[in-house]
Amino acid sequence: MHKIMLNNDWRFGTWNDQCRTVYDATLTPVRLPHTVHQVPLHHADPSMYEGVFAYIRRLRIRREEGMSYILHVEGAAHQAEVYLNGALVGSHHCGYTAFAIDLSRTILDGDNLLSIRLDTREDPSIPPFGFVIDYLCYGGLYRDVWLEVCPACHVEDTFILADMYRHIRVELAYSKGDPQPLSLAVMDPDTNRCLALHEDESGSGVQEFNVPDAELWSPDHPKLYTLKVMYGDDVRSYTFGFRSIRLGACRENVNDDWIYINEEKTFLRGLNRHQSYPYVGYAMPSSMQVEDARILKNELHVNTVRTSHYPQAQSFIDACDRLGLLVFTEIPGWQHIGNQSWKQIAMTNTEEMVKQYRNHPSIILWGVRINESQDDDDFYAVTNRIAHSLDPSRPTSGVRYLQNSHLLEDVYAFNDFSYNGTGKGALSKKEATKEEAPLLISECNGHMFPTKSWDDALHRQEHALRHARVLDAAMKDHTHIGCIAWCMFDYATHKDFGSGDRICYHGVLDSFRNPKLAAAVYASQQEEEPVLEISSSMNIGDYPAGYIGDFYAFTNADEVKLYRNDDFVKSFYPDPSAGLKHPPIRIDDTIGHLLEEKEGMDPSVAKDVVACLLAFQKYGMDRLPLSIKAKAAKLIAVNHMTMKEAARLYGIYAGGWGSDAIIWRFDAIRNGKVVKQVKKGPGHQLHLEVTCSSSHLIEGDTYDVSALRIQIKDEYGTVASYCQFPVTVTVVNPNVLEVIGPSTFTAEGGMCGTYLKTTGVSGSTAVIVRASGLEPVTVNMEVTKEN
Repeated sequence: MHKIMLNNDWRFGTWNDQCRTVYDATLTPVRLPHTVHQVPLHHADPSMYEGVFAYIRRLRIRREEGMSYILHVEGAAHQAEVYLNGALVGSHHCGYTAFAIDLSRTILDGDNLLSIRLDTREDPSIPPFGFVIDYLCYGGLYRDVWLEVCPACHVEDTFILADMYRHIRVELAYSKGDPQPLSLAVMDPDTNRCLALHEDESGSGVQEFNVPDAELWSPDHPKLYTLKVMYGDDVRSYTFGFRSIRLGACRENVNDDWIYINEEKTFLRGLNRHQSYPYVGYAMPSSMQVEDARILKNELHVNTVRTSHYPQAQSFIDACDRLGLLVFTEIPGWQHIGNQSWKQIAMTNTEEMVKQYRNHPSIILWGVRINESQDDDDFYAVTNRIAHSLDPSRPTSGVRYLQNSHLLEDVYAFNDFSYNGTGKGALSKKEATKEEAPLLISECNGHMFPTKSWDDALHRQEHALRHARVLDAAMKDHTHIGCIAWCMFDYATHKDFGSGDRICYHGVLDSFRNPKLAAAVYASQQEEEPVLEISSSMNIGDYPAGYIGDFYAFTNADEVKLYRNDDFVKSFYPDPSAGLKHPPIRIDDTIGHLLEEKEGMDPSVAKDVVACLLAFQKYGMDRLPLSIKAKAAKLIAVNHMTMKEAARLYGIYAGGWGSDAIIWRFDAIRNGKVVKQVKKGPGHQLHLEVTCSSSHLIEGDTYDVSALRIQIKDEYGTVASYCQFPVTVTVVNPNVLEVIGPSTFTAEGGMCGTYLKTTGVSGSTAVIVRASGLEPVTVNMEVTKEN
């Protein structure tokens, strides 16, 4: 099989019937992935990208007898009609699954005209449309398009079932024609070693054999293999992994539910992901899909992602395979169930989803319900049957917000929005469902507490704590198999949702993938690298009445030591009763041992003075609890404390007024050693910090993109969350790279970003990031072209 990529050399414009037969060179030249219209970061609206559009290109083919020519379109939002040389050769009615059209009977030797009529409107006759939707459904040919050239007698579909016992079952579907000799080789791509060779002269559609030397695929060890299929003259390769999934009770406690990956108990700790990006919506090449998977696995350190609310790019799932990131993927939809014709399309979507993604070892759950829809047993009996018949190796699920909903799937996936900041973090299994099936929190938080990167410190802290509390509750009760929170990053939405600018500020990252404080809740749940984020800037002006109050260290350390101007204050420890492996550490005392060391106080007296000073700070003089009033009276009567002395101590150790600037230092301690250090102080020396996803871009089958994440920080490394500076990005050599979207934009919460896109030209360039009054940052970029 030969693959000819068709991402370049397209012409784009408004559709008219002439587009079927005439190559119009006046249309706009574009490359795929493509969005029909770039939208602004804020106040985007579907009217900006809805319409009927034309994608046309010449296709020069040297046609050979005995060969098939099959067009593959991996993503066309939302309804596509495909014409070849004026003839309608196929259509597809889903923007989120791929489709293939056999062009063999129509394609000409020499020049051909390929035309795609793309309807990007929100047509209520197809999923996910029909009612309101809480995300924008951008239009365009936004994934790869390619031509498969293969022998007429070829493999049409391959399903690889490879389990933890190193047994492999391969189910093959062939095109019509005489059976061909079949050879299957399991290759190790790391060593190019053949682990097993299986041959069958009859070319049977089902083959089974063992690969005893194979290593298992798991989240911690995502070992992948290549199955080379040789059917007559047709040769193809598929990536897969050996692994098994099982749902069941824990052997040690039958009341505990778990999902087992290769018989290893696994708690699904994850985030939901949309496939959207600022300005271009869905249209990003594989490098950006891979970058999102990397951020989830290596920065946020989650082990699971839900592809809400539709199947996502193969390149994203490929990256999940390589990284060991577990995937819960689902059919397109959002609450609404349409008529029987609409349901039939959803059933087709289910079949397409399972067949197109079932060789990915990272996928562990099929979502076969319309997200948050009402019960419809007849409909969902069919979608479940489709998934189980096409793939008996994986459990099904389906996301609902209903308690005690009907369950036809294997896992009860429930959007638990019960937590409002008080009480317990999650409903128990008995409260959510009467079913015995495993319970998965498929969404939580999100719209319950939208948080912008520039919200005040207490708001951002509460956002992080809510994520920690729900995750903690789900892990603690042992009746949940996982918690997949809403969501990875902020995203644009319809007018019915989001803030006034039509952005859902529900993410633990902003739209450009810069971390909010809540990101540290997830990042800290691992052992590979030290994490320490402090929820307070320690600036009293951020807080009502200047009272900072309790704040938190989000860390995977055993202990956090607090210092004030290098004087030790106190050590703080995680709550040993928490469900989280590394719960937030509460810091409720910024005076600690200082009175003993600096004032020479007796420890018992110092303890009472600290309690009084902290209470004065928290309650003020008029609302002191009786216990504090009693301590204060004792200090006056027994220890001869005067109001003048109390005011002096308060000013130095609690208020911090009039003294030299206080620099707070937090040391994260693991195994008795300092593994990370954070300082907080009244910062005034701001600087730009720029993170580039890749400084070496490759022009290959299409353009490449690099993401710039931009933050404004003070000298202590704290994001200046109230900085709304204008930021400008300049490409010195615009022949090599161009900026996607505006080149000047505003930092929001001290953070912003942009994307750099190759132009088809190789070479070097510098990219300069500037903000008024700050030292510019230069990023050196290189673009090379693949042959």
